[in-house]
Amino acid sequence: MNLESPKSTVDKSQKELFEFLTNLENFKSILPDSLEEFSVRDDSFKFQLKGMPAIRLAFVEKQEFEIIKLKATSDSFPVYLTCRIIPISETQSEAQLFFDGEVNAMMAMMLKKPLQNLLNDLAGKMGAL
Repeated sequence: MNLESPKSTVDKSQKELFEFLTNLENFKSILPDSLEEFSVRDDSFKFQLKGMPAIRLAFVEKQEFEIIKLKATSDSFPVYLTCRIIPISETQSEAQLFFDGEVNAMMAMMLKKPLQNLLNDLAGKMGAL
């Protein structure tokens, strides 16, 4: 299953946004208001939204200032969250999130809408930074 967020214009340079997102503590500020649990450990963070199972995401790739890729640490739910950052000017950048997951058709039907909403919320909150 592949999903993508709308593109968000962020009032931070490409480098500033990259550095903001590579500090995992900052994810708490862009997660939806339905956040019930959040913790950071090493190069990963765990979060749980109301009505959803907890998930831990860990860095698997960082291409300086352009791409941040996180992977779920659970083998039972092999998913990736990627953020692409494109410079617009010295003080603005554009960010877009991509979700790639190996889920069966039944799970995809149940997860598509909540995951799309999560991507949209993350993108919206990044745009408000």
